[in-house]
Amino acid sequence: MKTTIFKIDGMNCDGCAETIQSLIEKEPGVRMASVSFAERQARVLFDPQSVLEGRLVDLIEKPGFRVVARETAPAQ
Repeated sequence: MKTTIFKIDGMNCDGCAETIQSLIEKEPGVRMASVSFAERQARVLFDPQSVLEGRLVDLIEKPGFRVVARETAPAQ
C-alpha cells in the first residue's frame, strides 16, 4: 500500500472536497481517501499494483480541479 498527498487548486468549499473524495473512493484499488478543503489537499491510501497515481490525478482533475503537487507520505 502507498499513501500519496495531492495538493489541489480550485476547491472553493467543502462540497468540492466531498466531490473529489467520492470520485477517488469509487476507484478500485483505493483503500481510503481523505480530502480537505481547508488544507487544499487529498490524502489517498491505495494499492499501486491496482491503480496508478496518474489515474488518481485524472480523477481529481476531471471535474475541473488541478493537482499542483504530489508527494509520497511517510509510512506510518
